[in-house]
Amino acid sequence: MEPSYSISELSNEFGVTNITIRYYESIGILIPKRYGQKRIYSSSDRVTLELILRGKRLGFSLSESKEIIDLYSASQGEEGQLKLLINKLNDKRLELLEKRKDLNTALATMDSYSAKCRQRLKELESDK
Repeated sequence: MEPSYSISELSNEFGVTNITIRYYESIGILIPKRYGQKRIYSSSDRVTLELILRGKRLGFSLSESKEIIDLYSASQGEEGQLKLLINKLNDKRLELLEKRKDLNTALATMDSYSAKCRQRLKELESDK
């Protein structure tokens, strides 16, 4: 018999709220079986949740993660999924490199202003 999970088990395991899991369900990413008010999540749901959260850590939007996950079930299968993932990882990497460049510029500007402020403070203190 395939393992199953409650919403509490998944939220505890992955450190997300029940609301987050319900949201993923409401947009059709997770599709648990329902018995009255009780939700039962499959191993597939668990893996999907893990992939969504991993994608989030990599900077993917929810729609990008869903696109990658959905591609696994499409005719391209795992090969198509891996090709798409490689392309998306390359795109995200370029975005991050650009952000790093912007951050380095901002940090250098802050350092410069900070040095000028310290210098001016020294001048003011020596004038006393």
